[in-house]
Amino acid sequence: MEGKAELRRRYKEKRKSLGAQKRAEYSRKIVDQVQKYLEAQNRFQHFHLFLPIEKLFEIDTFLLLESLIKEGKQVYTSISDFDSGNLMSVKIDSATTFILDEWGIPVPNEVIKIDDEVLEVVFVPLLAYDLKGNRIGYGKGFYDKFLSGLSPKVLKIGLSYFLPEVSISALEEHDVALDLCILPSGIIEF
Repeated sequence: MEGKAELRRRYKEKRKSLGAQKRAEYSRKIVDQVQKYLEAQNRFQHFHLFLPIEKLFEIDTFLLLESLIKEGKQVYTSISDFDSGNLMSVKIDSATTFILDEWGIPVPNEVIKIDDEVLEVVFVPLLAYDLKGNRIGYGKGFYDKFLSGLSPKVLKIGLSYFLPEVSISALEEHDVALDLCILPSGIIEF
């Protein structure tokens, strides 16, 4: 069974090899799947959304941001503190402008910090995940730390171009599993 480092390497390469056109197509299909899911789950109003790191070929969540705002939802993202390993949640809306931080992460020009207690849904970045909802990110632990500090009622949704692995080995005690993952072709609940 592959270790986390090998899975990270393989999925970074898989993303890159999709090509820009396929990634854009899949990103649109993922947003369509999110919209269908949310129509059936209309109770959610407060969403935390990761923004795409272009050089890592992530899903274009700016499309999802536009969709959520159009639906009248409150949307937040985070700013990473690489010294502490913490994420600070900040409000974003249709007027928000962004700059890239030193890691290529889009961050809002104007920071309006919010209390994480308002969050109902968190869209979680990932490289790979398995049939039990275990995920592998980039290895810094930001999201596991962030998610473990939220209410257990918060819905944790992964977004992925790809189907899950059967199982991910070498899980750690602090790893936080997803509740579901949304793909271009549908939704997997765990």
